[in-house]
This record gives sequence, C-alpha cells and structure tokens, in this order.
Amino acid sequence: MFTKTRCAWAQTNELFFSYHDEEWGVPVHDDRLLFEMLNLEGAQAGLSWLTVLKKRENYRQAFENFEAEKIIHYDEAKKADLLTNEGIIRNRLKIHAVVENAKAFLAVQRESGSFDRYIWQFVDGTPLHHPEEQQGIARSERMSKDLKKRGFRFVGATICYAFMQAVGMVNDHTPDCFRNAEIMSREVERHL
Repeated sequence: MFTKTRCAWAQTNELFFSYHDEEWGVPVHDDRLLFEMLNLEGAQAGLSWLTVLKKRENYRQAFENFEAEKIIHYDEAKKADLLTNEGIIRNRLKIHAVVENAKAFLAVQRESGSFDRYIWQFVDGTPLHHPEEQQGIARSERMSKDLKKRGFRFVGATICYAFMQAVGMVNDHTPDCFRNAEIMSREVERHL
C-alpha cells in the first residue's frame, strides 16, 4: 500500500489531510477566497491552525461566506451577536477586525481592480518556491506594513507569511512532500 509523504505538520491530525492535500500552497486568485483566508489566518493569532480549521464552516456561515459587501453593514448588534456564536472564536477584536477588513478589502478592490492583483504584487505575480527565510520574511513584512496602512487588522508579518503559504504565494511544501512536485508542475504548466 502506497502512503503519501506529507509535510510533517499535516501528519498530526486527520483534518489536516484534505486541507494540505487539496488547498495549502495552491495559488488562489479568487478575491472572495483570498479575503476568507486572510481573515482565517488572522483568527489564528495566538491559537493553532487546527482550532481555526475545525471552525471554518462555522466562520463561513457566521460571516455570510465572507462576502465583504455584506459584512461592511454589520452594526454593533450584529457584532455582539457574533460574540455569542460558539462556532467561531469569540474574540471581540478579531470579530471587529473582519468588519474593518471588509471595508479595507473593498477599498483595495476599487483602487486596484481586484484584491488578487493587489496582493500578488508582493511576490511579483509568481509563487515563490522555498524562498530563503530572509526573502520570505521581507515580503511578508512589506505586505503587513501595507495592509495595516490600508486599515486591515490582524495582519502582522507572521500572519501574512502564513497567508502567503496558504494561498500559494509561497510553496513551502517540504521537498519530500508529494504536493511539492505537483504544485511546482502546475506552475510550470500555467506558464507554458
């Protein structure tokens, strides 16, 4: 029986299998999904990704599938209601951040034409494959600084780097991981 070699972090819990095997590191260019992932990575601050992954569907329901146009209308009563939702992380600052992020996200879309066009500029439009630590950190710091300047919350450099990995801006699958070669070959095909 053939067993797949995965990145070490993805071998610690069954919930990680499909996320790692199907999503993590795959380049994302859909604005809605980029917005979702940015907010989920922010929700992870101080917690584990497993905690967030377990609550992902609840987040999608609570925040109307991360439709920014709807979220910007959340008033104090709606935010207070979200604080009682046991299906998400009930942190006032993180809940308020999603609303602020929706406003900033829509402003970026208006300015750049799409959030995708804006966010991918931090890697010059092409995924980085196993960047040197300094290079990856420098790019995530630049992204963090610019996002904060635009009003985004929970977007520190560490969160930005995790976001970059999640949405395929950085391919950090280990060299022995079966997904590493798959993602690299997808990128080659895309440029042919």
